[in-house]
This record gives sequence, structure tokens and C-alpha cells, in this order.
Amino acid sequence: MQLAAEFLKRKRSSLKCLRQYILMILLVCPMTNQIFTQPELSAAHVDRNVVFGMYSGLALLMDVYYPDQPNGYGIIHIAGSGWTRPLGLDATLLSRQNHVKLEGEKLLAAGYTLFTINHRAAPRFIFPAAIQDAQRAVRFIRYHAEKYNIDPNRIGAIGGSSGGHLVSLLGVLDGDEWIFDDSPVNRQSAKVQCVIARAAPSNLQSGIGVHFLGTRFKEIQTEGTEEHARARHASPMTHVTADDAPMLLVHGDKDESVPFALSQSFQATLSAAGVPTKLIGVVGAGHGPSFPKAVDKPDLGAAYVQWMDIYLRQK
Repeated sequence: MQLAAEFLKRKRSSLKCLRQYILMILLVCPMTNQIFTQPELSAAHVDRNVVFGMYSGLALLMDVYYPDQPNGYGIIHIAGSGWTRPLGLDATLLSRQNHVKLEGEKLLAAGYTLFTINHRAAPRFIFPAAIQDAQRAVRFIRYHAEKYNIDPNRIGAIGGSSGGHLVSLLGVLDGDEWIFDDSPVNRQSAKVQCVIARAAPSNLQSGIGVHFLGTRFKEIQTEGTEEHARARHASPMTHVTADDAPMLLVHGDKDESVPFALSQSFQATLSAAGVPTKLIGVVGAGHGPSFPKAVDKPDLGAAYVQWMDIYLRQK
């Protein structure tokens, strides 16, 4: 018995040393550290790198954050990136950016299950790749709603900048676009029921995102061209109808990347169509996502929770 106990003691010690060695390697190696760096959210549990789709051998990944006290509703999060990622093999995942914590922490604490996704990006992939991936994520989550313990008929979305553009499209498109097969996942609706969009480029005919569209701006301005049609199709503002998702817009009034006027126009268009909407203009703030130069910055986390509580949970 004594020999057996000594053996188990030495085995545990060896395993402890091995774990410490692996941790040291992860911390020292820059490449590995970049890949494994995770946003720190107060989640009961996290599923990392869930594959929600495959495109020609390229895995589409998302992280799922489970709240301590789930309320039965899910929210898709898309981080801002200018629709781009570096071409290198060590490029940071969208789901690893600090946007996840800034935009998702209080929603998670309020009981919402958070799905933060990656998508194909420019310069390698142009429109409509990113929105196709975002829609695939909605369909995947809706199809597996029972597994995630959420209501499949009430899914929200939040994102900033290019992520705000994509979640806006999820709220205004019909949800049956770009279905090419009979996959049971792809037969699910891709429309979400509530949206929060920060600094969203709602009209790409303005010249924002030409690299994402794969076009030149000169042709975008000319009606009758393929470039103009593509920019129009990619613009959330051009798809607004009365049955769209309630949409909270947040925008710094000193934004030099995406003009504040775009959210003002988008809000007016939504309101005219009868869609519940609100615009929070953050005075003195630029593009975000943390609005460091804001004057008397509102509690955006609380505003996000309140919007989802009203228009997702109580819809």
C-alpha cells in the first residue's frame, strides 16, 4: 500500500511539472500566446472554437459564453475589423478581440448566452462572404438551439463598426438569402429579432468599404453599374422594411471613420418604416469601441441589456 501511494504521489508530481512546462511554453512563445489569448469574461463556461461551418476546407469558428444564470436567449456578437484580417497564419481571431468583453460582458451577466463569431475577411474574401458567414452562424445556432438552451425564435445580435454593419444586415435582410443546398442547417432562417449596432456603416454607397466590396469608388457613384448595385445590396439602409428587427444605434458624434450622419440617416429610415429604433449619440467620442474621449459617456452596457430585455425577451 505504501509503495502504491508513493507511486501515485510521484505520478501527480510529474503531471504537475508537465502542466507547468506547457504553460511556460504558451507564455514564452509569441505565436502560441497570440493564438491562445482569450478575452476574460465572467462566464460559467466557455466553448472555444466551435465549428459552425466549413468553406472549402476553411473552418468558421465561434466561441460560446454561457452565463451563470441563463435567461434562455442567445446573442450573436461580431467584432469590428474593417471587414479585414491579415493574410498571415497567426492573424488574431475576431473572437479574441477586446470588443468581446466591451460589448458582451454585461449582456452575459444579465443571463444572455453569447456567441462571438469569426467570418471570412478581406482582402482574400469580399462581399458577400462575411454576411454569408454571419447568416450561417445564425442558422447554426438556431438549428442547435436546444443544445444551447435558448429560444430559436428570439435571437439577438450586437456588433461595432464593420461588425455593426453585419449585425444590421442580419436584422434587415429577409433571412433566406444565399441558400445553395438542402442542408437542414441552411434551411433555417438567418434573420435575428433584435440588434445593437455601434458606429455601423449603414450605407456603403458613401464610399466606405470599397475593399470589402471589391470595387472602385468611382463606379459605385454611377447608377447602372455592377459596382453601384453591389454597394446598394451591401447597405443595410436599402433593405429596411416594417418587419425588421428593433435596432439600437450607438455612435460617437466626432467619428472620423464612419460619419455620425450615417446613423442619423439610418435611424430616420428605420423610424419612417415603423421599426422600433433609438440612436444614442455619444458626445465628443470618436469611432470607439470604448469611446475614450466621450463627454459624460452613458452606461452603454446597461443600455444594451435594457434594449435586449425590452425587444428580445419581452417581444
